[in-house]
Amino acid sequence: MDAVRFVAIGDSFTEGVGDERADGTVRGWADLVAQGWAASRGAEIAYANLAIRGKLVWPIVEQQLEPALALKPTHLSFNGGGNDMLRPRTSIGYIADAFSHVLRRCDEEGVRLILLSGANPSAQLPMSRMIQRRGDLMSVAVVERLEDRSDVIQALNWPDVALSDPSFWSEDRLHMNSRGHHRVAARVLEALGERVPDGWWSLPDLPAEARMARGEYFREHLGPWFHRRLTGTSSGDGREAKFGGHWVAVSPS
Repeated sequence: MDAVRFVAIGDSFTEGVGDERADGTVRGWADLVAQGWAASRGAEIAYANLAIRGKLVWPIVEQQLEPALALKPTHLSFNGGGNDMLRPRTSIGYIADAFSHVLRRCDEEGVRLILLSGANPSAQLPMSRMIQRRGDLMSVAVVERLEDRSDVIQALNWPDVALSDPSFWSEDRLHMNSRGHHRVAARVLEALGERVPDGWWSLPDLPAEARMARGEYFREHLGPWFHRRLTGTSSGDGREAKFGGHWVAVSPS
């Protein structure tokens, strides 16, 4: 059995924001895929994650892709563009170009690309029509770049209507909770041809909590987001990747 070396690059979606452990660290779908992949194979795999929250798609490529490829992975997962979609001016072609570049570099290095699209949060966000429209356009543009590439592993979450349900999302309504991250991990494992652990497609609902009132939501989440846009700062400023620059061994247990 060939060894698996899996590296993930991206933004908060891939870092795992929304799926917080009790100690405040984040887990997320990529960590879960590494765990499920090792369990399915019954063998240890190597795993690294260079994703950092708040990154636009081209900074992800410029800052994370080459360090990830330098690790000599067998598989590399890539997702980006979610933060670009929320900016006032967004070029769908510019975003899709980043995906084409990642695919080209993976081809050159002999690395298998795992391509993801994020889930659709638009129903519960301000500017929902704009986000829906841009997400639809971006999904089509990226998939068109890969039409003839059956070797690219695709785990597309944007079309998954079930994932739009609030029970899959965290309080900020922009990042998935543990339930959502498990469903994404299940989709990736299925695309890889690996066994999906029982229940991951739809874990039981998390304990019911009062939905934030509109004013509280704006104060706790939307207000700080707008402040970062106005000041040109990012939630990822000063952060380092949680498993960047080195492999972590993930065992089947």
